[in-house]
Amino acid sequence: MRKTKKSFLKIAITLMGVFSFISVSTAQEMNAVPSKSKVEVFGTSNVHDWELTADAFMSSGEFKVAGNVLESVEKLRFTIAVEALKSGKGGMDKNTYKALNSGKHPEISFVAGTVTDITEVASGKYTVSVPGKLTIAGTARQVTLKFEVSSAQGINLSGSTEIDMTDYGVEPPTALLGTIKTGEKVTVKVNIAYQ
Repeated sequence: MRKTKKSFLKIAITLMGVFSFISVSTAQEMNAVPSKSKVEVFGTSNVHDWELTADAFMSSGEFKVAGNVLESVEKLRFTIAVEALKSGKGGMDKNTYKALNSGKHPEISFVAGTVTDITEVASGKYTVSVPGKLTIAGTARQVTLKFEVSSAQGINLSGSTEIDMTDYGVEPPTALLGTIKTGEKVTVKVNIAYQ
């Protein structure tokens, strides 16, 4: 009889441990999947609009998901090598790298801590406001970036942000002895899949 009670007690404790483990969701670190992700920069000039596409970048974050419910985003990081930005036009790329001083400041980065502003807009879809430090050309500024996050099938983060490059001490590039002048503001669009 005592053995039966002890066996029952052991099984009950084991089951409680299993169920408590299942019910607790923990933040999981995920990394960007480059083949399923895209980063683009769009700008203007007095002649025509232009765009750059990143052919390599790194991003990681800790995402706490229970079922497909996004509970928190922590330690979101993004880094891109300046010279990974390509327009398909060598002259424009060189002017971009010069303006961003890629020799001295080879990377653009964004680092965020814990995200507390998460709003569900549909099942498995959220808007998040991400406060963090954006560093461009060696100048760091505190900014809040807004993204849409889908947690239905893995984690997908997307959004666009307008950046005034003069806020970071970057002189808009020029070409052809100053006859072509780019605008001060650029729009950065991201669509990043994490796993």
